[in-house]
Amino acid sequence: MSKNYIFSSESVGEGHPDKVCDTISDAVLDACFEQDRASRVACETYAKSNLVVIGGEITTKAKLDFNAIARAAIREIGYTNDDDVFHADKVLIMNCITSQSPDIAQGVDAVAAEGKDTEEQGAGDQGLMFGYACNETPELMPAPIMYAHQLGRELTRVRKAGKVKWLRPDAKSQVSVQYENDQPVRITNIVVSTQHAADVKHSTIKDFIINEIIKKVLPAKLIDKKTQFLINPTGRFVVGGPQGDTGLTGRKIIVDSYGGMGRHGGGAFSGKDPSKVDRSAAYMGRYVAKNIVAAGLATSAEIQFAYAIGYPDPVSVCVNTFGTGKVSDEAIEKAVQEVFSFKPAAIIKQLNLLRPIYSKTTNYGHFGKVDDLKSITWEKTDKAAALRKAVK
Repeated sequence: MSKNYIFSSESVGEGHPDKVCDTISDAVLDACFEQDRASRVACETYAKSNLVVIGGEITTKAKLDFNAIARAAIREIGYTNDDDVFHADKVLIMNCITSQSPDIAQGVDAVAAEGKDTEEQGAGDQGLMFGYACNETPELMPAPIMYAHQLGRELTRVRKAGKVKWLRPDAKSQVSVQYENDQPVRITNIVVSTQHAADVKHSTIKDFIINEIIKKVLPAKLIDKKTQFLINPTGRFVVGGPQGDTGLTGRKIIVDSYGGMGRHGGGAFSGKDPSKVDRSAAYMGRYVAKNIVAAGLATSAEIQFAYAIGYPDPVSVCVNTFGTGKVSDEAIEKAVQEVFSFKPAAIIKQLNLLRPIYSKTTNYGHFGKVDDLKSITWEKTDKAAALRKAVK
């Protein structure tokens, strides 16, 4: 990629139909962990119009009321208006949960089994995961996705505070950032679409979004007279959420990660317990990459590792600093493997993942949240000094 370019990333609000499903799935996961830290959970949710289908594989000692969990999640999002077809108290909920496959369980469990090479806990599936960090923002995240998340988060905060009665839960944001010499210098375009009540004028929506959301959230130094604002560009967004579009868990993986700036292995996060490396190893990747950048070893860093189902050690580990490393990528990679362990059980222990923390991750990105490091442990930079010491 050229050093001078424009890069765009999007975020979606809690009321987006896919995020509704992510929220329900993570609420189920947390409900399991509140009662049973040994729970195995792979929960998928589908939503359309007034129907919610909760499916997947769950093995747990927890006693769950799936209907109550789903309704509470939908109510917290804000689907409680009388004109909503998708309403917390009125949706029909179908439960299609079974237990985890015993064939998968024997690969994950820390027990011996015929045909299994080790008694250690293995990965819950094969696959590849990426972690990424860069120095563009204080959170060590790419600027476009962080700015898009900040817009969505503020829009939700204002809506839930009840300050703007015409706001509704479904929303999307998108920010395009111009780079010169690989550094963000200005914002070229900002797109915000928000669901709204039928009786509000488009001019009112546009004025509010520009002046009360965008200009109060994004860095003023990056916005100039040429910055283009596209607010509800269709002109009307009354029908939204699962009434307007089908929702499904796991369809916003780029929103959840790095907005396209860092690569993604393809596995979704929400609704999965940390024995699933799709989630836990992606969190570990972010932890490692962020510590590399925080250690001053590079200004941007990406790590990839891959697993075989039932096997504890990754089959590959690869570090790429895109030419920004202060030492060679090979030296950083060696230090990383000295400081961190990538076995699934070790990841869970290092990041303290067997807790009901996952509803905090669902919306506005699983990475870049630094206000609750006790829960979002993969955002810590506590291994930076150890990495610097290990580099030779």
